[in-house]
Amino acid sequence: MKLYYTPGACSLAVHIAFREAGQSPQLVRVDLAKRRTESGEDFDQINPRGYVPVLELDDGSVHTEAAALLQWLGENHGLLPTHGTPARMEALEWLAFIATELHKGFGPLFNPAIDAATREAVIARLLRRFGTVERHLAKRDWLAGNGFSVVDAYAFAILGWGQVFKMDLSPFPRVQGYLQRIAQRPAVFAALKAEGLVPA
Repeated sequence: MKLYYTPGACSLAVHIAFREAGQSPQLVRVDLAKRRTESGEDFDQINPRGYVPVLELDDGSVHTEAAALLQWLGENHGLLPTHGTPARMEALEWLAFIATELHKGFGPLFNPAIDAATREAVIARLLRRFGTVERHLAKRDWLAGNGFSVVDAYAFAILGWGQVFKMDLSPFPRVQGYLQRIAQRPAVFAALKAEGLVPA
């Protein structure tokens, strides 16, 4: 299997999930600005949508979308609550929330031409979403079920962008503690190290 990734992008969540599952796909780094893989391949030929993650299975089939890949990994490696349970529904709810309200919510901030007023409005909306996570973590250690799942891998990757964009996260101590706990997991640290996001 090959996992096409860009350091610190949402593909980090899928990378973490693989490592938590004890799996080691071949990692292929993608330069999204140049539209090329590290070996010089045209990335648009691999994924015409133009973004990571991309998972190429051993049968040659190619699959995209972080939430879908995470659900597939969770189902096949015990990283989601049991099918048919309320906890499973909660996990799917959180995957959808992270994908639509957080992940896509950050999108405008990646545009270097964003004006100050729009940036401020985008951040205000995101901080309200961070508040949703903060309130949930007042009752639970993990977002869904009784332990770490692919939901937490996705949340870690996306919530971490708050620091990248220098958002004021002081109103969210539980979110900050949650991210710190996840970062200390051996599989997570290994993924961060492999992507060059922490010192080797």
